[in-house]
Amino acid sequence: MKTVGIIGANGYTGSELVRLLAFHPKVSLRFLYSRSHPGTKISDLYPDLETVCEMKLTDRPEETDVLFLCLPHQESRNWLAQNPVKEETLVIDLGNDFRLDGNFGNRDFIYGLPEINKQQLSGARSIANPGCFATAIQLALLPLAEKGLLNEVYTTGITGSTGAGQSLQATTHFTWRNDNISAYKTLTHQHVDEILQQLVASNSNEVSLNFVPWRGDFARGIFTSSTVKTEAELSDIEQWFKDFYAEEPFVTVSEKAIDLKQVVNTNRCVIQIEKRGNVNVIHSAIDNLLKGASGQAVQNMNIAMSWEENLGLNLKPAAF
Repeated sequence: MKTVGIIGANGYTGSELVRLLAFHPKVSLRFLYSRSHPGTKISDLYPDLETVCEMKLTDRPEETDVLFLCLPHQESRNWLAQNPVKEETLVIDLGNDFRLDGNFGNRDFIYGLPEINKQQLSGARSIANPGCFATAIQLALLPLAEKGLLNEVYTTGITGSTGAGQSLQATTHFTWRNDNISAYKTLTHQHVDEILQQLVASNSNEVSLNFVPWRGDFARGIFTSSTVKTEAELSDIEQWFKDFYAEEPFVTVSEKAIDLKQVVNTNRCVIQIEKRGNVNVIHSAIDNLLKGASGQAVQNMNIAMSWEENLGLNLKPAAF
C-alpha cells in the first residue's frame, strides 16, 4: 500500500480525491491538509463522506509516497518552496502552476494528459494535471492535430458552477446562477495557452484557438463544441478518432448525439463529430471534477505507479 496526502482537501477537487481514494485498493490516506479547517472532520464539511472517511483535517503535513496538491492556482509553487518534499515522493499538482513551465528545483513536471503522454508519465515523480476545459478541448482536437488539419478553431464550452471553486463569488450564488447563462473570459481564458502548447506540438501548422466559455446553471460537467474546416469525409474523421483512442479506457467516440449526463460522476470523455460541407463540429463532454481534475489525477497516479490505469475509477454515471 502507498500512503497518500492531500493538500487542500477541503476544496471540491480535494474532497473528490478523498471519495475516490477511500476505495482505491493500492493506497491509504495518511493525512488531509487544510489551512482553514484544521481539526474538522472531512465528513462534517462533506456529509457524503460520512462512513466513507472520518479523518480530521490537519495543518501539519507528513511524509507520504504520493502527494496531491489541490490548492488555488499559483499557490503550489509557494507551498512546495515552504514545505520541502522528499525527491522520491510522487507529486501531482491539480493547479496551473506547472502546466506551461514544469521546472521547479530538481523537479520537472510532466504534463498529465494520459492520452498523449502515457509513456512520459510512467515512472514520473512530478505531474502537472491538465485544466478541465483544456482536457475536454484537447481530446476533441488531438486526432485532427495529428493529421495536421488544424488551422483556425472556434470553440464554445459550458461549465458547471463547481468549475469556479468553492470560494463564494457573485457568479456562483444560486440566485444568480439558477435559470441563467453567461459568457466569461471571452477569447482570454487561462486554458488557451495550455491547449495551444499541446496542439501546436502535434499539428504541422500553427493553430489559432478562438474560445468562448460559458457559465451553466448546473453544478458539474463540461460540454464543448469545436468548429474546424476540413475536406475529409465524416466516416474518415470518425475512424481517425476511433483509431487514436482505441487503447484509451476513458475516451469513447460516439456516432450518436452525446449529452452531459453520460459522463457526470465518471472519469470518461465522450466525443461526437458532425459535418456539413467542409465544416466539422466536434463535441466533447467530461465531468470537470473528475476527468477534468481529480479523476484524471488518480489516473495519472495509476500510470506513474505502473498500476492498471482504471484502478479506482470504474464509475457509472446516473443518467435518467
